[in-house]
Amino acid sequence: MEVADATGKTILKGSHVRYTGTGSAGEVLDVKSDDEGTWAKIDTTDLWYNSEYLELINQRDYERIKLRGKPFKESAEEKTPKARKDVEKAVKLKKKLEDVDMSNELCDGGG
Repeated sequence: MEVADATGKTILKGSHVRYTGTGSAGEVLDVKSDDEGTWAKIDTTDLWYNSEYLELINQRDYERIKLRGKPFKESAEEKTPKARKDVEKAVKLKKKLEDVDMSNELCDGGG
């Protein structure tokens, strides 16, 4: 079974891909094929994506998307030490916030 991206390139487990719908990126955990098409499971969402809407990307672009949210160009500001420090702080803050429990079980509302 061959799973191909939007440009016809083969997607394998461990490949880095970008979802063309939102620009988000992830690593391929698994691939499968069924009657409805070919699919790749992405680590960042743990969801299956139709491979027609995925695009293989290289390691450098993957890291830019994941760390900076800016897939294909680096601004002049990001090249300065202060800008790099700001990006690192933002990444650390994002990681801290990922563990926050946002379930509705903790909410008590009036009404």
